Amino acid sequence: MRFFEKARPILPIALGLLVLVLVIAWLAGFFTTKIEPTTGPPADRPVRLLAGQATDTVQEIDQQTFVEAVGSLRSASRTVISSKLLATILQIAVTAGDEVVANQVLVQLDTEEAVARLRQAEESRQAAQAARSQAEADFQRAENLRRADPGAIAQQEYDSKQARLQIATAQLRRAQQAVTEATVLISYGTIRAPQAGRIVDRLAEPGDMAKPGEPLLVVYDALSLRLEAPVMESLAGKLQLGQKLSVHIDALARDFQATVDEIVPQATAARSFLVKAKLPRTNNLYEGMFGRLKVPTGTRRHLCLNENAIYRIGQLECVDTVGPGDVLQRRLIKTGHQQKPGRVEVLSGLRAGERVVLRSQITTPPAAPNP
Repeated sequence: MRFFEKARPILPIALGLLVLVLVIAWLAGFFTTKIEPTTGPPADRPVRLLAGQATDTVQEIDQQTFVEAVGSLRSASRTVISSKLLATILQIAVTAGDEVVANQVLVQLDTEEAVARLRQAEESRQAAQAARSQAEADFQRAENLRRADPGAIAQQEYDSKQARLQIATAQLRRAQQAVTEATVLISYGTIRAPQAGRIVDRLAEPGDMAKPGEPLLVVYDALSLRLEAPVMESLAGKLQLGQKLSVHIDALARDFQATVDEIVPQATAARSFLVKAKLPRTNNLYEGMFGRLKVPTGTRRHLCLNENAIYRIGQLECVDTVGPGDVLQRRLIKTGHQQKPGRVEVLSGLRAGERVVLRSQITTPPAAPNP
């Protein structure tokens, strides 16, 4: 009795521990019947290849390898358009993204001041023309008198009339040059496209004051787009001008055939050379887009598999191989990059020459039959 009285305080704790042990054992499956794992269907009931079921062979191919050099699209012909006059902008006929042709009107400036200068220059030219006509008439009379009678006119007066004619002629030429200058200034009021291209930036608006040398528009030639990418020196030295390379534009998910147009003969601090590859004209290509220049490095052999042979169970990649007697066997594999449409690189799980079942005619993976 004394023992039970002494054990009574710890009895709830002991019962709690016993219940906890039983719960853990139940969760661990101690009270359930276990099924031994099996590697496949029973030997007397193998899964065989169905009649007419499509198969393919694992191929071993030589694939060219590349190193990607990332860069951006830049135009080889980029023009910054500015004004030669200090004048108010009356109109800008284009916006960013517009295609323009050579000699197209882009900006119209206020040329009222230049027109006033032209009128002044024309009036000065008329005055100079009149003065020269008078000087020429005076000199011609002096010349006639001298021919008729050498003593009829003093040599000093004759030289004076000749000098006035020369001065009047020079003043007329200067007045004509002033008219030409004023005409050219007026022509500067209409800014035209120097070449065909695309407007990529508009830096001013109507009403702004255009200043000489201050950019108003930026135009680039879409025909001269190039991918400029730094290439490590060990590979850049193997490239040649005119060599064809593949360029992948991520935004379009497309590859383009590019031509090496320029290799800057100076290495950067990162021990790379700037390679410029010219791209074909495409409406969807724009300056500043991201691209990858694929520089060839050699070839390697690897296994290539039809994508239709692969099915997934969770995160596992599986194929059904065809063994002796057309017996199917499930095989776990690991794939790599896609090599070409419909085929993918196999890193492990298969050997060259093995046959695999194509899944295009199968909706579910073959299951082991019940014993």
